[in-house]
Amino acid sequence: MDKALLSKTAAAMVAHGKGILAADESSGTCETRFKTVNVECTEENRRTYRGLLFGTPGVEQFVSGVILFDETLRQKADDGTPFPQYLAKKGIIPGIKVDKGLVDIPFSQGEKVTEGLDGLSKRLAEYFQLGARFAKWRAVLTIGEAIPSHTCLYANAHALARYAAACQVASIVPMIEPEVLLTGNHTVERCEEVTEAGLRATYAAMAAHNVSLEHVILKTSMVVSGKDCPRQAGVDEVAERTMRVLKRTVPAALPGVVFLSGGQSDVAATAHLNAMAAMKNLPWPLTFSYSRALQNPALAAWRGQAANVGAAQAAFHHRARMNGLASQGKWKDALEKQAA
Repeated sequence: MDKALLSKTAAAMVAHGKGILAADESSGTCETRFKTVNVECTEENRRTYRGLLFGTPGVEQFVSGVILFDETLRQKADDGTPFPQYLAKKGIIPGIKVDKGLVDIPFSQGEKVTEGLDGLSKRLAEYFQLGARFAKWRAVLTIGEAIPSHTCLYANAHALARYAAACQVASIVPMIEPEVLLTGNHTVERCEEVTEAGLRATYAAMAAHNVSLEHVILKTSMVVSGKDCPRQAGVDEVAERTMRVLKRTVPAALPGVVFLSGGQSDVAATAHLNAMAAMKNLPWPLTFSYSRALQNPALAAWRGQAANVGAAQAAFHHRARMNGLASQGKWKDALEKQAA
């Protein structure tokens, strides 16, 4: 465990005005997204699309790191440089998704736990050699009648803690992601309760497994109304509730907190981040780790056509810039309108 390297990596991940691109979609998820723009989901098309994002001129001003899928970590840019080295040359830290996806928890109401602990230490050692300096593990909490259960909360917290400890031994910064799903008709009040319960369970497990909190990045959901809830909480309410939960549960020792967009619209995710980052006297830096909220406009502009690369990169650069400003509390609606 190289504590100096871990500290350097963690600080760089949450550098001022920068955030993290989540480009770790599985082939199946990529296929779903590519279908929306009528692009065949081949390995080469996936490589081309990700190369488009990574090669966007100047995006390193707003993107500190990229979470890669195993396939992407082993691919090369058009100039023949492996993607991890290509990113590192731009000053962007390569990361890697290491979980193996979700399985049902026995005797539960369809709740899920994340697999991937078997053989993890060996995989982490290989990923370090390939250039990865941080990793991500996603857990999922669904809100419903009588769920999430105690079993679900603690099964996922236990897995996150074991994963985090293994990462630190390998000198890879663990990003922990206990995601509360947007799906459902639950109220913002119920989302706040579940988010707090999930984080409390997670940090209890971290303590039990001797995880160094100074070398962990939290990737968390925002406290928002369920997608189908009749009353949608406004920007200021989302910011207030989210920060209340984080201050109650997240140790100040953490180097930083990054937010997932979780299916929010591009602009909503930016507005919510801006409102939270503008708050005073926060214990940690706040920034973004978005997938669709950064990529959607670029994918729509690209549509698999080489002639559209410039437009796609411009769209991606704009979203990265807007979120970089939001992470400093400097984004305004006027910026979006000006660019429209």
